[in-house]
Amino acid sequence: MENKKTKGRQKIPMRKIENEKALLTSFSKRHLGLFKTASELVTEFDVDIGIIVFSPTGKPHSFFHPIVDAVVSRFQNPDMQLSDDTHRAMVFARNSVNQLKKKLEELDIKEKVEIDRTNYFDKMTETRQKGWWESIEQLNEDEVSKFEAWLNVASFTMHYHLNQLIVSSSLGCGSCGV
Repeated sequence: MENKKTKGRQKIPMRKIENEKALLTSFSKRHLGLFKTASELVTEFDVDIGIIVFSPTGKPHSFFHPIVDAVVSRFQNPDMQLSDDTHRAMVFARNSVNQLKKKLEELDIKEKVEIDRTNYFDKMTETRQKGWWESIEQLNEDEVSKFEAWLNVASFTMHYHLNQLIVSSSLGCGSCGV
């Protein structure tokens, strides 16, 4: 950890932030963290949740799952059954969220594959630029084994063709007068 340029993650004392720019920046990050935690609660425990927060500038921010009506109705009267319309809207919202999560997971996998592919092509380009002898030193054990196998096949093929040339030249070529 030599030459560390930042102090890293540190505990921030809980007190009013006086600097307005720092206050707005901190609020933005913290309220998004709060909503992310609420989303994780919904995912892990299949709960209904509602959060309303007003920013320092007075702008409202909210997070409700599955829908506002369902959460408010349950808060006002926990024993009350939801109306059919509210229940349908709630089921639709849950299904939509689940579909979006699946799509996000698929996109995350595609992104990882493309990042790995890009890194591979970048490594190949770098290898071509350095010269292949320099790049051999950077191969891992599996890559060295594959390279060794390729060299063995190439060596066998060259020896085979060389032997074919020697045999054909020692026999002579009947049509060429040798």
